Amino acid sequence: MPDLDHKALISNLSAQERQALLAQDDFHGLRQFGLHAGAIAFVGALIAISQNQISIILVFLLMLSQGILICFLFTTLHETVHRTPFKTDALNVWVGRICGFLVFLGPDWFRYFHFAHHRFTHDPENDPELASPKPETLWQYLKYLSGLPETKDRIVTLLRNAIWINEDTYVPARSRSKVMREARIQLALYGGIVVVSLLLRSPIVFYVWLLPILLGAPFLRGYLLAEHARCPNVASMLENTRTTLTNRTIRFLAWNMPYHV
Repeated sequence: MPDLDHKALISNLSAQERQALLAQDDFHGLRQFGLHAGAIAFVGALIAISQNQISIILVFLLMLSQGILICFLFTTLHETVHRTPFKTDALNVWVGRICGFLVFLGPDWFRYFHFAHHRFTHDPENDPELASPKPETLWQYLKYLSGLPETKDRIVTLLRNAIWINEDTYVPARSRSKVMREARIQLALYGGIVVVSLLLRSPIVFYVWLLPILLGAPFLRGYLLAEHARCPNVASMLENTRTTLTNRTIRFLAWNMPYHV
């Protein structure tokens, strides 16, 4: 274990080291987002034009690939919440909103939730990620990896935030109306998509978005386990958080979030 906690380590960094670690630029962020979004659009188009034209196994593999691409937009949202992908703040905000919409998370609410998680990582009393017990048994791990509990929680949170004023302790009182407005706008857009799909009698949204998300969720859940699972419940982020050594493909999909410490 490291001799210093994360606060001491950060305080020992020189101004030049801090500047290098916090460097941002729009070009690389836009290139990354363009490649990620382009891959989703390309695979989605293949699914749309391939119905009843290729084998069901190939369609399944396309939807699985699409699901992994969409589900990993959660990592894009995570980075935009930290304002790391782009130098221009508006790009962080709007890319975060697009990604939050596609993965059923309100980016403003998630920002407050996630910052509370960072302030109190692995603190059983205050870390909101510990509100639901972490898996311990094989059955609990399988349930977690299915992604179904997380999907249900996201939908319930959106409905709750849209209907009632948010009362989460980590959401500032001045921001609760903003969280409600965000949830209502998202739900209205989802409703509009449902209405248009019904009017057109088209299942395309189901095949290129909703079903793929359910198929891809276990891959994101498995990846996220590495960040904190079985880490000690201590204050130092150098001990309660992991950096994951992995390949270039995963680093691309996860927007370099494997460097989690």
